Amino acid sequence: MVDLPPLREVIARHGLSASKALGQNFLFDEQLLDRIAAVPGSLEGKRVLEIGPGPGGLTRALLRAGADVTAIEMDRRCLPALSELTMAFPDRLRVIEGDALKLDHNELMGGEPFAILSNLPYNVGTALFTRWMGGELWPPQWTSLTLMFQQEVAQRIVAKPGMSAYGRLAVLAQWRAQARLAMKVHRSAFTPPPKVMSAIIHVEPGIMPKGVSARVLERVTEAAFGQRRKMLRQSLKGVPGALGALEALGLDTQRRAETLEVSDFVAIARKLS
Repeated sequence: MVDLPPLREVIARHGLSASKALGQNFLFDEQLLDRIAAVPGSLEGKRVLEIGPGPGGLTRALLRAGADVTAIEMDRRCLPALSELTMAFPDRLRVIEGDALKLDHNELMGGEPFAILSNLPYNVGTALFTRWMGGELWPPQWTSLTLMFQQEVAQRIVAKPGMSAYGRLAVLAQWRAQARLAMKVHRSAFTPPPKVMSAIIHVEPGIMPKGVSARVLERVTEAAFGQRRKMLRQSLKGVPGALGALEALGLDTQRRAETLEVSDFVAIARKLS
């Protein structure tokens, strides 16, 4: 086991502070970080992609768990602290400076399977999640997602029909994958403490329903939940063939989107695909 200086000491030495503009909040509790790294199971010898490692708190936990880590960081202030980790783990940590939203993650990981674990910066978390969950290629190259979000966003990902949090994110996360709330993280665990609570969600890819286009499903859910207080006959009238699909499936057009099961949206998309 590599003997590393305390993370607080590293941050102080490099004069680092969490950037509000970049949605940063630092975690120092190593036991908590080890628990997060343990959510997907054993990482020994596995390839992991981390987005926004900051000074490297979770990165340390991933390396302790035996993972080979590729970390994407756009905050140049954090690179010297991360380079110390690279020197401590010369064959197991690769740091890439760049914007994760603009990089091809599959290409970066060499076309091989990899897990994604990240304390996502709040300002890009949802955009990255929808990107990983979208697209026609399934199963994806990633084998699991273990991600920290604001608790409100995490609840939207795992919500069930009829719940106020149920919407596009829930359908996107659940129609061909299994998503669960793995653990909650109190705001006091962070430096500086955010105004909201956080939570870890864990997603594993499932079976792709036959005859369904992801693009069509995304279009249907976008229209349905874009006007969620309206009946489906109103919210889906702009999607060609959608009202006919509802009728063919025996779904009442006077219902609202939040009352439909994920399987109902899949059936609608299948009719339109």
